[in-house]
Amino acid sequence: MEQRIEAILYGSKTVAVVGISDKPDRPSHVVAKYLQERGYRVIPVNPLLTEVLGEKAYKSLAEIPERVDLVDVFRKSADVPKVAEEAVRIGARYFWMQEGVESDRAREILDAAGIPCVMDRCVKKELAKRGKQPRTQGGTEWPGTSSN
Repeated sequence: MEQRIEAILYGSKTVAVVGISDKPDRPSHVVAKYLQERGYRVIPVNPLLTEVLGEKAYKSLAEIPERVDLVDVFRKSADVPKVAEEAVRIGARYFWMQEGVESDRAREILDAAGIPCVMDRCVKKELAKRGKQPRTQGGTEWPGTSSN
């Protein structure tokens, strides 16, 4: 699992955060801001919002006009299979279910499509555990990245 997590963290640049909130005290907002501060391009996905963290919010993954590396999900576990199906349709490279979010059905959908996934883990905690510094503040280059 640790190798899968590192492959996802190091292999992603664009992260769609599904279920993001515009409230700064909500976990989805905190995690998305943390990702932004570390150089990730964060794309908010929430049908009720128009903008979060200075980025245009989209109603669904299908509306995003660019390639998404990682789909990071802050939704009820029961809602996740539909999100997984949408992630497969848009060609996402990776899929992450945040702490407290688990779905065996979503994992089956993703496995069938060859999309690595993580369940019931926090992206922010996993990055912090690895001591990752913000890319934008002169942090050490991550494996597989280059500023050239």
